[in-house]
Amino acid sequence: MANAREVLLRIKSVKNIAQVTRALQAVSASKVQKAMQAMYRTRPYATKAWQVLTHIAAQPGRTTLHPLLVERDQVNNALVVLVSGDRGLAGAYNANIVRFVLKNFADYEVPLRYITIGRKGRDMMIRRRQEILAEFSDLPAAPDFADISSIGRMAVDEFLSGNADEVYLVYTDFVNMVKQIPMVKKLLPLEVDSGEGRVEAFGAEHTGPEATYIYEPGQEQILDEIVPRFTALQVYQAVMESLASEHAARMVAMKNATENATELSAALQLEYNKARQQTITSEMLDIAGGAEALAQSQ
Repeated sequence: MANAREVLLRIKSVKNIAQVTRALQAVSASKVQKAMQAMYRTRPYATKAWQVLTHIAAQPGRTTLHPLLVERDQVNNALVVLVSGDRGLAGAYNANIVRFVLKNFADYEVPLRYITIGRKGRDMMIRRRQEILAEFSDLPAAPDFADISSIGRMAVDEFLSGNADEVYLVYTDFVNMVKQIPMVKKLLPLEVDSGEGRVEAFGAEHTGPEATYIYEPGQEQILDEIVPRFTALQVYQAVMESLASEHAARMVAMKNATENATELSAALQLEYNKARQQTITSEMLDIAGGAEALAQSQ
């Protein structure tokens, strides 16, 4: 058993760690609320953009409307946009998303390249010898669309230039404070035959015949603006979902760490009391033995 002084030092160390984790928990609780508000604010626009694009794709001659809507006959290479975090101390958040993407694309038949968003994902993918086309890290704490649009534009350019025949988006979908789910979406060519996996608001379902659009000033100008913008919006929404998921995961991880530190501190306090009691008992026995020896010598 460790002596009382060693145990006391461990107690102080554990209490100091608990103070840090408690502070990080409070900070993450504040940040996750802001991230959730920003995430929910983007959903109405994302939903409407999805509805508009669905109507456009339902027009006659879908394959000739825009190059981003065209499925290619042969897929020779693919690009994956991976969204992770810049910082750790978020439990298994970053490890889960990297493990998820590696598992889902383990048996992919064509060469893969990655665009990573977040330092942690970039570092883990480099350690696993994956090809990184570009990396984006140190994004603002509350990024706006302008901060993310360049990532969507890069994915669009890679697809249009023929360097990527398919583009996938992998991120963590925010469900609630204790549940975040890794997701994969096929970003390009845009799949607009169903709404599965897309951002949709409550009550946004549409039934009945689709409207036929008349384009003003022209079909080409409108689609060239709408379709790439919607692609970038998907990336932006994924980043917002991942930010909320990261802060929630960090808050839960720090809460668990604080509780574990409190329990460990209580256990160490009990051990300290036992060690101190044992020391006092030993000293009392020494005093009694000394007194007995002195009495016998007289």
